Amino acid sequence: MDTDRGLALPRLSELGVMTGTAPRHPKYPHLLQPLEVAGMTMPNRSIMGSMHMGLEEEQGGFTKLAKFYAERAEGGAGLIVTGGISPNRAGKLAPHGATLMRASQAAKHREVTDAVHASGGRIALQILHGGRYSYHPFCVAPSKGKAPISKFSPWALSGRGVERTIRAYVRCAVLAREAGYDGVEIMGSEGYLINQFLVRRTNHRADQWGGEFANRVRFPEEIVSRIRQACGPDFAIMYRLSMLDLVEEGNGWGEVVEQAQIIEAAGADIINTGIGWHEARIPTIAAMVPRAGFAWVTQKLMGQVGVPLVTTNRINMPEVAEQVLADGCADLVSMARPWLADGDIIAKAIEGREGEINTCIACNQACLDRTFKGQVAGCVVNPRAGRETEFTKAAPQGLEGRYAVVGGGPAGMSTALELAKRGATVDLYEAQEKLGGQFLLAHQIPGKEEFAETLRYYQHELDRHGVRIHLGTRFEPTDVGAAQDKGDPFKAVAWCAGIRPRVPSIPGNDLPIAVPYDKVLRGEVEVGQRVALIGAGGIGFDVADFLSHPHGEETVDGFRKSWGIDGTLEHDGGLIEPQRPDNGRTLYLLQRKEGKPGKGLGKTTGWIHRLTLRFRGVQAIPGVAYKAIEPTGLRIEVGDKEQFLELDNVVFCSGQLSNNEPVAALEATGIPVTVIGGAKVAYGIDAERAIREGFEWARSL
Repeated sequence: MDTDRGLALPRLSELGVMTGTAPRHPKYPHLLQPLEVAGMTMPNRSIMGSMHMGLEEEQGGFTKLAKFYAERAEGGAGLIVTGGISPNRAGKLAPHGATLMRASQAAKHREVTDAVHASGGRIALQILHGGRYSYHPFCVAPSKGKAPISKFSPWALSGRGVERTIRAYVRCAVLAREAGYDGVEIMGSEGYLINQFLVRRTNHRADQWGGEFANRVRFPEEIVSRIRQACGPDFAIMYRLSMLDLVEEGNGWGEVVEQAQIIEAAGADIINTGIGWHEARIPTIAAMVPRAGFAWVTQKLMGQVGVPLVTTNRINMPEVAEQVLADGCADLVSMARPWLADGDIIAKAIEGREGEINTCIACNQACLDRTFKGQVAGCVVNPRAGRETEFTKAAPQGLEGRYAVVGGGPAGMSTALELAKRGATVDLYEAQEKLGGQFLLAHQIPGKEEFAETLRYYQHELDRHGVRIHLGTRFEPTDVGAAQDKGDPFKAVAWCAGIRPRVPSIPGNDLPIAVPYDKVLRGEVEVGQRVALIGAGGIGFDVADFLSHPHGEETVDGFRKSWGIDGTLEHDGGLIEPQRPDNGRTLYLLQRKEGKPGKGLGKTTGWIHRLTLRFRGVQAIPGVAYKAIEPTGLRIEVGDKEQFLELDNVVFCSGQLSNNEPVAALEATGIPVTVIGGAKVAYGIDAERAIREGFEWARSL
């Protein structure tokens, strides 16, 4: 059992990729090529893209950030970009958002930059002004006009206010250099302040900062030019340019190219790709976006400027990054969330250890959803992310004895793996013929195919760490005594048996027409053309997506057509009329409670799910009283009116029950039993909690 492999990763310089004379990597010849920029040597073409962790504002947060970023530097990031830091108070994304305005603040950042440099890395500070996206009453913008995603109306910047804001950007960059950063990234994308100056949608000014594009682009031009003058030639400036606004009255492609050329002339060393505004009603980073789904946008700009271009969005594995670069889509690749999922992603690729990569599944559950709630970000599949000072990278050794883990879903796999890493002998029991639990169902959902990567990762790591896996095997309380009698007793049992669908108490719930959702997703039941789903939570939306999904959307071209993205970039903002095929099925999504179905879905992805089902004609009906299931349909009452829905099938998506019935009998044997994940709390089928609880329990022993 190789428990120590991969815990002490070599520096990139030791692997021969730091110098331009180094031989090309046989598998990643483009990704692992060095790049010289602004006096800085990047050992490879990977950038850890900006993610606001929430640690920037937390007490003791810089110590935590230092450890977080240092590990990513050791893990092979060619360049790290911090979360967005505002250059002044008006630009803060939240009332207590982080700023860099004073030397005393710069001194705190030294802890971060020193740690990254000590680990052989390079790091840039992202300067981000929220503009009308700033969530406080003192927000400003080029012109008046409230953003649809904010409740605050911005103050229109005066001419002097514009000048003061430019000076604030410059001061922030100078302080960043004093703090030890290797450069800055100027956020000119995603609908933030600079982006607001650039488009007619939000810039209604009639002075030198508005009107014609030459005036609108002056704002970022001045920012870049003055930062270059203030910081000198050996300080990297990366500019994040909105190449595809995806909003009405956004810029056309000609303006994108012109902006890029102006920004280059002003002194930018690298231009990064920005896709979509936060208020755009088109997914840009969610799991339903195909891998590298927007690399074609960056490719259109290749050859139009002389500085390196970065592509981004849904690039989550080294082989994807390599292919994007090999295809000539960009000079560099930015990955953000994948570095949350695995801080050693590039180092593992260098060593040919791709099977050990814990892949980002683009769920947003623990990262962006938390960030937009003002919480500290984490990662569903990596419970250490953002908690590196709390848990060591290498699992503490010395755990002896034999442990039983019951249930091979996310909770059980996480628990078993961490126990094995600590040196324990681990037996993992799964009643089904495959590991995965709810993830086996989840990866059947269109847009959640990436969940299969988590199953791939755990299977690889469980095998590598010697976990004994017993498939098609139910663990019984009598097994405890049997192990004792054989002289190989269990020290403890982790009960991770997950959940089962709840069948609501509706007359006729045992008729052939009625089926639980898991049988539908497993393919055990073929539903008909007219289907009602009872329950409009996360499961109901997933099953509705599964049953209404037309073929072809999983390709880049199919995705563009379905969401109305102009692949020619001839239309302003990149918007065209969507083409949404219909698979012919009639679906009803029903819920007992009043209010909008799907209200409790994830903050950053819920709107996508609601919009998707609406596009496909799924009829969502709240306030339903279920009267009876009959052989040909479902009798319901909405308000005071009774209705009969003629149906082929009724699918139960109405919650879950914990599989924990044998726990009391197990405890009666005297063996310590810990219940983890859905088996403890069934509500919500929370994979993040399940994986985290298993990890934390195994670390606590």
